[in-house]
Amino acid sequence: MSQPYRLAGRGRIDVSQPLTFSFNGRRLTAFKGDTAASALLANGIHFCGRSFKYHRPRGILTAGSEEPNALLDVDRGNGRRDPNNRATVVEVTDGMTLRSQNHYPSLETDVGALNDRLSPMFAAGFYYKTFMWPKAAWTRLYEPIIRRAAGLGSAPDRPDPDRYVHHNATCDVLIVGLGPTGLAAARAAAKSGKRVIACDEQAEPGGALLHDATSTIDGLSASQWVAEAIAELDTNENVILLPRTTAFGYFNHNHIALAERVTDHLANPPSGLPRERLWQVRAGEVVIAAGSHERPLVFADNDRPGILLADAIRTYLNRYGVAPGDRTVIATSGASAYQTALDLNAAGREVRVVDLRLAEDCGAELEAAKTAGIEVFNAHTVVGASGKKRVDGLLAAPIKPDGSVGEPITLSCDCVGMSGGWTPAVHLFSQSRGKLTYDTQRDAFLPGASVQQEQSAGACNGAFALDACLREGARAGAEAVGRATDAPPLATAPTFTGFQPVRVMPSSADPAKTRAFIDFQNDVTAKDIKLAVREGFESIEHVKRYTTTGMATDQGKTSNMNALGLVAGTLSRELPKVGTTTFRLPYTPVTFGALAGQNRGDLFDPIRKTPVHAWALQRGAKFEDVGNWKRAWFFPEGRETMDEAVARECLAVRERVGLFDASTLGKIEVVGPDAAEFLNRVYTNGLKAMPVGRCRYGLMLGEDGYIMDDGVVARLADDRFHITTTTGGAPRVLAHMEDYLQTEWSDLDVFLTSTTEQWAVIAVQGPRARDVIAPFVTGADLSNGAMPHMSVRTCDVCGVEARLMRMSFTGELGYEINVPASRGLEVWEMIWAAGEPHGMCVYGTETMHVLRAERGFIIVGQDTDGTMSPDDVGLDGLVSKKKADFIGKRSLARPDLVADGRKQLVGLRTAGDAIRLDEGAQIVDEPDHPKPVPMLGHVTSSYQSAALGHPIALGVVKDGRARLGDTVHVTTAEGFTTAEIVAPIFIDAEGVRVHG
Repeated sequence: MSQPYRLAGRGRIDVSQPLTFSFNGRRLTAFKGDTAASALLANGIHFCGRSFKYHRPRGILTAGSEEPNALLDVDRGNGRRDPNNRATVVEVTDGMTLRSQNHYPSLETDVGALNDRLSPMFAAGFYYKTFMWPKAAWTRLYEPIIRRAAGLGSAPDRPDPDRYVHHNATCDVLIVGLGPTGLAAARAAAKSGKRVIACDEQAEPGGALLHDATSTIDGLSASQWVAEAIAELDTNENVILLPRTTAFGYFNHNHIALAERVTDHLANPPSGLPRERLWQVRAGEVVIAAGSHERPLVFADNDRPGILLADAIRTYLNRYGVAPGDRTVIATSGASAYQTALDLNAAGREVRVVDLRLAEDCGAELEAAKTAGIEVFNAHTVVGASGKKRVDGLLAAPIKPDGSVGEPITLSCDCVGMSGGWTPAVHLFSQSRGKLTYDTQRDAFLPGASVQQEQSAGACNGAFALDACLREGARAGAEAVGRATDAPPLATAPTFTGFQPVRVMPSSADPAKTRAFIDFQNDVTAKDIKLAVREGFESIEHVKRYTTTGMATDQGKTSNMNALGLVAGTLSRELPKVGTTTFRLPYTPVTFGALAGQNRGDLFDPIRKTPVHAWALQRGAKFEDVGNWKRAWFFPEGRETMDEAVARECLAVRERVGLFDASTLGKIEVVGPDAAEFLNRVYTNGLKAMPVGRCRYGLMLGEDGYIMDDGVVARLADDRFHITTTTGGAPRVLAHMEDYLQTEWSDLDVFLTSTTEQWAVIAVQGPRARDVIAPFVTGADLSNGAMPHMSVRTCDVCGVEARLMRMSFTGELGYEINVPASRGLEVWEMIWAAGEPHGMCVYGTETMHVLRAERGFIIVGQDTDGTMSPDDVGLDGLVSKKKADFIGKRSLARPDLVADGRKQLVGLRTAGDAIRLDEGAQIVDEPDHPKPVPMLGHVTSSYQSAALGHPIALGVVKDGRARLGDTVHVTTAEGFTTAEIVAPIFIDAEGVRVHG
């Protein structure tokens, strides 16, 4: 199929590789290297979308990432579909399907266009005024309608089939942007031999030089110079070039986030490649060479399809070999647009120029246009455009010496290129916390003093001439690596620069009857901006939110400066007094997939497995998720239910011996001369004088005096401790300790190291525990006298260096064997084989819970809820009365923590020991009390005890310890049942068994 607007012999596309794609069901052709925008224009298609509010016809406006209009739904096949893609950056692949958005039933016939006719009703802020009444209508009427109308495209309804990865990198210099400035900076920096990463959002480096058909650099054409620069950088092993990569966020300490599009330009990407790669780069120095954005002109009906930015036309013409029209009018208030007119003229296209400036205010650009025979209308304004689904005429009028506007004339055309000047892309500089300064001569906010190790160069720094860009780039690249710029300035042809700022093109028309658009996507007009100011919104941030200007997907790149200038003019203020809106990341949209990386599906929460996991799996274990860990829950035999399996496991531990995998416990190594003093301040009980070789149960509070975590503290040497935490609390506890060590007690000489994954922990519990492990232990005496309860020894177990702790969470004689994780399974299997003759049973977490509850041991986070003090759970004896201070000590004296009526941990037994209570069930005194019924507390743990032959439960009850023997009522699915408050220890209250 023919492409009527394709120009033979022009552009950088590969005409030897034709492609087919479809747009709204229409089959079209393109070439390798085309974007969706260039391919549509080559096929004569300008009208490709509808605006958000008024559903007005919209066409392609730009040629870059700032595109606000041409947003397409892109289907790359195999379920790879996503909405709101900018046609200007989507690279066409063979078989690609493109669809326009935000219309019904079709692009050409859209019922939503009724909004355009009703636009007087939808002035700025109409939603704030309209949807306030009647109040009840919001939920039932307004909200559903607004939610259905919100958004532009429809979200995919299938899982994303692509893969995304994250990559961390460091470099001496990061260069953002590879136009003339960035390439010059990269070449200068690369000469030092230091590591350089240079990225550019386009498919290939070169920036504006890729569509510059006239400039020369040191005698080379622009394209030849770019090719030479890339070849030089490609052969340098210290340089990484990243095309299709956008720097979208600048964080503290020169941390830059980059989004690399790896395979979107491939029709059939290799299975091993990710779709996108998120780079997190830490750079010694950053050179920002992000360029600038051309400003649209604001005049009546400036949004018609076929009206583009002037430099976009030049890009399509010279880079893609596409003339967006046969008869083009260039409307401008500056010099750079003349180059577009000259290039169109050289390509044999009819072109005229309407320039707001007087002829005497123009320079070489006007002379060049006249020499080429281009008709120029100086001192003319644009007062309107005609056409609906494509522009067919531009209304230009002379500006009289007194400033009034004369009679308009219609310039017939099928394309308009507009240029209101240039706005430096200062987004990343602003994100780096650098302060902007306003430059009156350039009518732009420019980078001021840098806060981080950064420098801006080229057009983003206000240098619009090619020679200035190259000079600033070379200087910035050299300075970034600590070198002087030793190369002489590059010789270039003169560049047309300079413009006359204009907020709204002068017009004699009634402003109330015309609509001159500032934010194209959100249908914000100059009239809306003025209305917002008139209604009292003077802060630019308030104007932005009231009108939604700058809130489109381009985030104000094409609209903000015009909006700022209009607000300043309406308020009769200097533009710097108005300021700017916040340049928030991302610079351009970033997919959720890139941000999530591999953290999706089964990898969303990485699964952590103990060294014994595979063994447990083979034994038929059922698992539960505890944080990120997979923990063996119970080990059913045959057709056993969970209750039956747990009962068997519990009796085996109580009567013989059980084997339990405790590897998931958090473990932290605390080392240093002040380690004992540090832990003495962290825990409530006294640890400073604890002898080497002993262990203590430690209770940790937050600053509020509430229980935060618990665990065992084992002293291995005078300056070394091994502490354990709850499985889920390990990261929180380590962060808590580091916080105090670094901010409150930085004078202490202590080092903290997480060792959770270093050690496998094998718990052997039960009356025969010593008999099972004794043959394997060398270097430690296991007798009661030599190694009493709560002792630790460094010895060998099964020939493996181990930390052997005599401790118990079951109330039985017990040992916990800590061995390197790499040897954990080996030691486990040897102990299992030795234990089987003793009737050993492997047990899981559910049995562990039952055994600890029978003995009255709490689990932090289950029997506590973040508001429990040590006294509440019967552990006041662990609070040292001798220590001067510890974390949370002062809070324990708070009136509310010592007041009567606090909930306290108790045991609960149902009448006749018949009913197992539900965890979380509420406890009351009088179930028949009028509602609301006063609550005494709730059940925290509830189990069937095989050893006792009846259910047991723990709970918290107001003044519970004073109510032992009282009967209370507990909620059930059927109503209430009675329960007796008892002591929270059900087995071996004297603690005889644990001593063996």
